Amino acid sequence: MSLWRGRDKEPELEQLATLAGEASAEAAVVLERAEPDEPGRPAPPVDLTAAAFFDVDNTMMMGASIFHFARGMAARKFFTSSDLAKFAFQQVRFRVGGRETHDGIRNARESGLSFVAGHSVAELMTHGEEIYDELMADKIWPGTRALAQMHLDAGQRVWLVTATPVDLATIIARRLGLTGALGTVLESEDGVYTGRLVGEMLHGPAKAHAVRALAAREGLNLRRCTAYSDSANDVPMLSVVGTAVAVNPDGSLREAARKRGWEIRDFRTGRKAAKIGVPSVLGASAVAGAVAAGLAYRKRA
Repeated sequence: MSLWRGRDKEPELEQLATLAGEASAEAAVVLERAEPDEPGRPAPPVDLTAAAFFDVDNTMMMGASIFHFARGMAARKFFTSSDLAKFAFQQVRFRVGGRETHDGIRNARESGLSFVAGHSVAELMTHGEEIYDELMADKIWPGTRALAQMHLDAGQRVWLVTATPVDLATIIARRLGLTGALGTVLESEDGVYTGRLVGEMLHGPAKAHAVRALAAREGLNLRRCTAYSDSANDVPMLSVVGTAVAVNPDGSLREAARKRGWEIRDFRTGRKAAKIGVPSVLGASAVAGAVAAGLAYRKRA
């Protein structure tokens, strides 16, 4: 028996990945445009055709964002410490297991959804804000955050792209002053999570579908966009943009980046994180594009 229980599973998985990507792009735009005008919100983009996409876990943040959220929910008695331990085991197994099987993805998905089913969206968002401040704010990589700010300063939009639920990912994006987030879309009815997904987790090929779908909605030129990730699982997303950057890469991604000529940045030792400046991932052409686009800037509806 082959991985994913045979080739007959592949069309189904591709359809789910496409659905997940399209749903994530739609949710990201809705959440971004629903955000009230407040001091921390990024300035409107002047470069309307370029954007940056950042993976979250081990790229923007040390560790797994969904596990940090789960720890916070456990502290609030949403589930037991043994449930948390089981959840942690599933996430670690999923993260470091290399090639994923269909069952492995499903198990990681189900364990990740277990703590939100039956709770209201408003409740989770309130707790999510608190949990970010308690457990996640001090785990942001300064070097990666500086790269994101570089794109914002150039007038570009910056999106997180993560398997974490889009509602929670949006909290991270807002706290970092970014444009918004693409994430796994959890189904809700009358404001309460059902425990089901729209499509699949936003993982692997689904991230690439989400980036493409968002680009189509927002009029982005993917050749002028940049993507950042630590994991070989994100090669599909890295491959759809004009500039790919491996950040804190795992062994497989480091090898792929070297073969493809992608830039590599590693902030784990601090050796390269002291000063960012304007590196080649943005470059003179992107800055020039931002200036030119600014001349024709119009406010989005």
